[in-house]
Amino acid sequence: MKPVNEGASPAIHGCILIMTITFILAALVLLMIPSLPEYSSDEIPVIFEIITMEYTKTASWKYENKLIVKNSGTRGYDNRKLYAITYRNGERLPCKIPYINFQYYINNKPLGIQTIGGMGTGGLSWIPEAEIVIYYSQGTFRPGDTIRFEVYDRETNQMISSDTYPHKEKTREVKMMEEYLSHLSA
Repeated sequence: MKPVNEGASPAIHGCILIMTITFILAALVLLMIPSLPEYSSDEIPVIFEIITMEYTKTASWKYENKLIVKNSGTRGYDNRKLYAITYRNGERLPCKIPYINFQYYINNKPLGIQTIGGMGTGGLSWIPEAEIVIYYSQGTFRPGDTIRFEVYDRETNQMISSDTYPHKEKTREVKMMEEYLSHLSA
């Protein structure tokens, strides 16, 4: 009569062998796949692009600020379902724009914003290539400030666009790498 341990031994060895082969195959597959990109705020698309920030010095040595933002995307967005947050030099400003739609904005006028206007605020849709103009309270921004404009979907509270002004020029190396990668993906 055989001991019980002798019959179980090949099954255990087989299980260990299968697991080892599985781990080796998984390691080989991971080595063949290029490294996965890490999520960062740089990956948020620039759908609503800051075109310019205009500064006008007033008699009280404060600046009137006019921010112009364009829908650079390929589709329209329901402007009643969009809200925006502005940052100055990395610091969130209290002037949250509750609605991009002009009619809704009038009923909920935020602190720090004098008015908004432009084709993107009229009707029900901020269509591609349409611009909005935001007049901030005097002294909100000064020349040299870095401005970040984030647009969120009201229903999901998810950021759908982020842009920073002034725009940074891409280095020659970054442009070359983008060109090289675009040829690889083709």
